[in-house]
Amino acid sequence: MTRYFGTDGIRGTVGQAPVTADFALHLGHALGLTLKANGLPPLVVIGKDTRLSGYMFESALEAGLASAGTDIRLLGPMPTPAIAYLTRTLRAGAGIVISASHNPYHDNGFKFFSGSGEKLSDDFQAELESRLEEPLVHCEPADIGRAERVADAAGRYIEHCKRSVPASLTLAGLHVVVDCAHGATYQIAPRVLDELGAQVTAIGNQPDGMNINRGFGSTHPQQLIETVRKTGADLGMALDGDGDRVLLVDDQGELLNGDQMLYIMARQRQRDDRLKGGVVGTLMSNFGFEVALGNLGIPFARAAVGDRHVHRMLIDQGWQLGGEASGHVICLDKTTTGDGMVSALEVFQVVQESGLGLHELKQGMQLYPQIILNVPVTAPYQGPTDHTVEVIEACTASLAGQGRIVFRPSGTEPVVRVTVEGRDHHTITQLAERIATAVNNENAA
Repeated sequence: MTRYFGTDGIRGTVGQAPVTADFALHLGHALGLTLKANGLPPLVVIGKDTRLSGYMFESALEAGLASAGTDIRLLGPMPTPAIAYLTRTLRAGAGIVISASHNPYHDNGFKFFSGSGEKLSDDFQAELESRLEEPLVHCEPADIGRAERVADAAGRYIEHCKRSVPASLTLAGLHVVVDCAHGATYQIAPRVLDELGAQVTAIGNQPDGMNINRGFGSTHPQQLIETVRKTGADLGMALDGDGDRVLLVDDQGELLNGDQMLYIMARQRQRDDRLKGGVVGTLMSNFGFEVALGNLGIPFARAAVGDRHVHRMLIDQGWQLGGEASGHVICLDKTTTGDGMVSALEVFQVVQESGLGLHELKQGMQLYPQIILNVPVTAPYQGPTDHTVEVIEACTASLAGQGRIVFRPSGTEPVVRVTVEGRDHHTITQLAERIATAVNNENAA
C-alpha cells in the first residue's frame, strides 16, 4: 500500500492535501533525489493540461526539482501520451504530467513516467514516497537545476501521431468531428487530423482554465453525438481532458467504446497478419467483447482495472494490444502508454482502407447488457461473508457461461461494485439485486 499514490498517480482536490503547492515542491525535490540515487539522468520533463491550477503546480515542481539539482524541460499544455513520448525522446530521467484526467477543473494531480516513457515501477514509486518524508535540503548554489521551455513540443508530438499510421494514408474525403474536452488536445488533435487531409469540425476546443471536461469530452459525449448528426459527419471522436482516452461516434450518432474499438483493431490486425498474440482487457471489459474475440480465435486475458495493469500484462504476455472500455487503449508497437489520438488514427485507417463506416465495422461484436450497482458498505470492508459468496456462486451458475459477475470493492469510496453481464437485461437486473441484498444484509448484521 502507498500513502499518496493511487491507481494512476496522485490526485485530489486543489488546495487539499496532498494536492497543494507545498506538497508539489517537496514532490519535485524528492523526485530529483530519487533520480540521482538511482544513477538516472537529472532531467525531468513537465507537461500539463488546461486547468488553471496547472500554473501553480508547474512552478512548484520546477522549484523543487531545481533545488535538488535537477534540470527541467517545460512542455506547457500537452496530452499525457505526448509527455510520455517526449520524456523518452528527450532522454530525460522522468516525466511529470500535471492533470486529473477526466475530473472537473477543481481537481488536479501528478502522473509520472520513467525515462522509457512507461509508468513508474512499484519499487521506484515506493522509494519516491519514502523521500517525501525527508526534510528538503537544497543543493549547492552552483548545482541548482536549470529550466527551459521546449518550443517545438507540439510539433514533435504531431509528427509522432502521423508516423503511427502508414505514410500513404490520407483522411481526405472523411469529415471528422473532434471533441477536445477543452483539455490538453485542444490545439493538437485538430491539427493532426487536418494535416492528414480530413475535413475537421472541432468542438470543446476553447479552454478557459475552468471548463475542462465540462459538458464535453469522452465522459460527456452528447455534444459530439449531436454535432455528428447535425453536420452529417462520417464519424466523431471524443478525447478526455488529458488526451489518453478516446471514444468514437459513427455516422448514425451511435457511440463506440474502447471494447468496440479494440475489436475493430484486433480483427484488422489479424487479417493483416500483424496481431502479435492476443488482446488484454480488464475485469470490466464487456463479456460480448470476449465472445467476439473468441469467435475469431483471438486469445483474450483480463487484467485488474487500470492502464498500468493492462500494460504490465501486455509485457508479460508479449502482446501488443489492450485497453479498457473507457477508451484507454494501448498499442505497444506504437506507444508506451494509452494514447487517444494514436488509437483513433488506427481505427480511421481501417475505415479508409476497408471503405466501410464505423457502423458497419462494429457489427461483428455485440455488447452484452450490463448492470452495475454501487452497494454501500462499512469501511474498512472485510470482504464478503460465506453467505454472500454462496449467493454470487449461485448467480454465476445460473448464467450458464452466457455472462459473468464481477464483485469488486471500490478503491476510492466505501462501496462494493456489483457488475452483472448477460444476454437478458431482466435476468441480470434480478441477479445484481440479489447480490446487493446479500451485501446489505451483511451490513445490517
